[in-house]
Amino acid sequence: MTTDQILLFCILIALFGMLVWGRIRYDLVAFVALLVTVIAGLIPPDEAFHGFGHPAVVIIALVLIVSRGLMNSGAVEFIARFVTNPDRAMSTHIGIMAVVGAVLSAIINNVAALALLLSLDMDAARKAKRAVSLTLMPLSFGTILGGMITLIGTPPNIVIAQYRQDVLGEPFSMFDFTPVGVAVAIAGIAYVSFIGWRLIPARPDSISLEGDAGLYVAEARVKEGSKSIGMAVSELYPVAEENDVAILGLARQGKRLPGLSQSREIREGDFLVLEGDPKQIEAFMGAGELDAIGVDEDDSLMGKSLSLVEAIVPEDASVVGRTMLGLRLIQRHGVTLLGVSRQGTRFRERVGRLTIKAGDLLLLIGPDENIAAASNWLGVLPLENRRLEVLQRTKALMAIGIFAAAVLLSVLGLASLAISLGLCVVAYLGLGIIGGRDFYALIQWKVIVLLACLIPVAGALEETGGSQLIANLIVTQTANLPAWGVLAVLMIITMTLSDFLNNVATALIAAPIAVSVAGSIGASPDPFLMGVAVAASCAFLTPIGHKNNTIIMGPGNYRFGDYWRMGLILEVLVIVVAVPMIAWVWPF
Repeated sequence: MTTDQILLFCILIALFGMLVWGRIRYDLVAFVALLVTVIAGLIPPDEAFHGFGHPAVVIIALVLIVSRGLMNSGAVEFIARFVTNPDRAMSTHIGIMAVVGAVLSAIINNVAALALLLSLDMDAARKAKRAVSLTLMPLSFGTILGGMITLIGTPPNIVIAQYRQDVLGEPFSMFDFTPVGVAVAIAGIAYVSFIGWRLIPARPDSISLEGDAGLYVAEARVKEGSKSIGMAVSELYPVAEENDVAILGLARQGKRLPGLSQSREIREGDFLVLEGDPKQIEAFMGAGELDAIGVDEDDSLMGKSLSLVEAIVPEDASVVGRTMLGLRLIQRHGVTLLGVSRQGTRFRERVGRLTIKAGDLLLLIGPDENIAAASNWLGVLPLENRRLEVLQRTKALMAIGIFAAAVLLSVLGLASLAISLGLCVVAYLGLGIIGGRDFYALIQWKVIVLLACLIPVAGALEETGGSQLIANLIVTQTANLPAWGVLAVLMIITMTLSDFLNNVATALIAAPIAVSVAGSIGASPDPFLMGVAVAASCAFLTPIGHKNNTIIMGPGNYRFGDYWRMGLILEVLVIVVAVPMIAWVWPF
């Protein structure tokens, strides 16, 4: 072992130790590791930051933006809203949710797919009066499995595809991952649907509302051409019940009509008075083809990417004691008040005429930059963790068509994937599906920095002969095994690393080792690279191996040790299914 190899392995061991420890942000750990590697003379200084221009980094950033565009347009919600039914049997519910999660994860980033389906699954659990812990983990695992189906479904696939281009001159294409990914996903989803969920403890969770304290009283305008026009208010009750919204009454020509107005015919320009939480109110507005108050008054808001933001009113806020109509908020700042929450109180006054009190929660709607300015002017404090994008459902088909065209450009070889996705993002910007700030707000910068910093480090592992050294060790220890046995061992090692490290970091370190192992036994590198892609994505034993597992830990009230109960058998199943499939599709 050379001095350079010893130095690099010491750096890698320290890097892995810090990443597993998890007390310091992994992007900072990776950045320090990069600088130490440069100082040690293992990476030329002029190549230290080449990783930031690597195609894999650009593609991952663009995939995150495109995923948000598809969600903003309502394209993803259109698919997802048909999947929940609280009356279904547990296995059926889990199977349907996991399949939908897998399909969405193949199209958009798997973290975005889980973020969308998470609330749907929690709502279904609340309606069925069952512990959400029984269904959230299978849903998370389903979205992870689905991410393996296409190139853009999960970052490890992108990393492996671009690494193949670096070493072999051509990347894996969009659907090269599909045969193996689909087989693994089908087997995995069948397992979590019929067996896996029975291994998870049913624990009390925090999804139930405490009284009505978190509900808003809001008003929504019946816009021109709405399907609600001509219907009686009571005819919207089934749609309201489906979205957990209560219709409290009707306002017309500036006045609240008496009672619940159940038999009143809805006219264009009327306002429905609603009660519910922000997400359900927004969903009901979409289902009933309703608009937020004032959006029609400001043409500058039409076609923009809007957000719902909850903001609390402190005692010294300038808005205390005033009404929104008196403040002319829509005219001054292009933001409107959709609803007010006051400890479960139901109001007889119109929302716009309601005198605001300290402690109220305001539900504001408008472009992000407008809401920031309006919040400062009003003196209210936005709750950033309660922000909700308003879907532009009329643009769903356009968003799907543009995305499909981008994928087709890449598949046909007319443009690289990075250029195709870049064109898709530009089109979404032009249509107002995403706003300019989304370039920065939607990119997971910690992942980007981690990837950009570890690309040169992984290159140093190969340049110093470190990857070949590890490969020789693996080959020596598996000397009596056939090629598929060596592949299985490599996948087990990669999967174990991925359970404790970030999956992008795992893919970057394991990729050069896979190529070296293939070279040592005289086999094609493709099956080994594909094996690393699958194994790096399949982190099911811990909540820290994959971001989706981390996301569900709080809502599902899971403990660290809960994940291996269902995940251990699933990881074994992945190896059992993936190894023969890889050997068949990608011969040694």
